[in-house]
Amino acid sequence: MYIESNREIQLVRRPVGMPTKDDFQLVSHPVPELKEGEVLVKNLWLSVDPYMRGRMMERASYIEPFALNAALGGGAVGEIVESRNADFTVGRKVSSMNGWREYFTSAGDDIQLLPQTEIADQAFLSVLGMTGMTAFTGLTKIAELKAGDRVFVSAASGAVGAMVCQIAKLKGCYVAGSVGSEAKARYLLDELNVDAVVNYKTTDDLQDSIAKACPEGIDVYFENVGGAHLEAVLNLMNDHGRIAVCGMIDQYNATTPQAGPVNLSQLIIKKLKVQGFIVFEHWDGYPAFVEQMTQWIEAGKITWKETVYNGIEQAPDAFIGLFKGENTGKMLVKLA
Repeated sequence: MYIESNREIQLVRRPVGMPTKDDFQLVSHPVPELKEGEVLVKNLWLSVDPYMRGRMMERASYIEPFALNAALGGGAVGEIVESRNADFTVGRKVSSMNGWREYFTSAGDDIQLLPQTEIADQAFLSVLGMTGMTAFTGLTKIAELKAGDRVFVSAASGAVGAMVCQIAKLKGCYVAGSVGSEAKARYLLDELNVDAVVNYKTTDDLQDSIAKACPEGIDVYFENVGGAHLEAVLNLMNDHGRIAVCGMIDQYNATTPQAGPVNLSQLIIKKLKVQGFIVFEHWDGYPAFVEQMTQWIEAGKITWKETVYNGIEQAPDAFIGLFKGENTGKMLVKLA
C-alpha cells in the first residue's frame, strides 16, 4: 500500500517560554512500500503530555530531546492496515510512541499489540496507559500509600491527577486536591467523590485553603505542579509524610531560574521522604497494573474524562492547551 500523503507535525524551533503554533509545522510526505517483516500502522489516537515540553529543549535529561525538522514522538494508538510480518495481522490495534503523524512503518520492535477488549482504544493512552500507570506507580510504589492516609493532589483534575484521586479513594484514604476552575472543582467533588477541593486561582491564601481542605494534615502529597503548591504543602505535611514528585508544570515554560521553596527545613523537621520518579523505569509492573485497573473499570469504580481535538493539524493546539488548563482529564487528538 503506497501512501502518497502522510501528514506529520515537526518541531521547527525550540520554544522559549510558552510554546506557540509557530514552533511547529505540518509537513506531508509519502510512505514507501513495505519491506519484508514490516507493518504499516494508521494512527487513530495521539496523546499530548506535559513531559513533552522538556523534550523540546536542547538539554541533558532522562530522555533525549526532540530533533528539529523531524516528526515529534509521543504515545499513540493505531491500526495495522498492511502487514508483511507474520506476528502482526491486519486489523489489530497497537500502541506505540510514534505519535504526531498519521502513518508509520515498523519492523515490530517498537509497537505493542493491544488486548482485544471492549474497552475503548484510547483508554490505552489514559487510564490503561502511561497516565494510569503513572498514578498507580506514584501512589503505591513511590509514596507507599496505605489505607487511612490523608492525601493531597495538585492539578487534581488533570489526566494523572484524576486517576490519583480515584485510586487513593479506592485504597481507603482521605483525598483533597487543587484545581484551577469551579467546573473542575465540581467534577472532583460530584463525580470523583473527592473529600475537599481548593481552587488555587481564586484563593487569597493557598496554604490556608489547603490547610482547611486537609484539617488533619497531609501524609501523602502527589506533586504535579511545584512552585507555591510545594512550599505551602511542606508546611502542612505530617511527620514521616511522603511526597511523590511526578511533575512540576509550574516551571516548564519558565525563561529564568525559579526560586525554590524557602521552607526546605521542613524535610528535616518532619522527617519527610521526597522522591521523583519516571514511570518508564517501572514498566515491569505494567501487567499487574493493567490487571488491577481492568477490574476496577469493569466494576464501575474508575471513570475518566477526555478532552479531544480532531485532526493531526490540531496537535499543537492540544499540546499548548495543556499549559493553559484547557483540559479536564486526558488531552487527546483523534485522527480517524
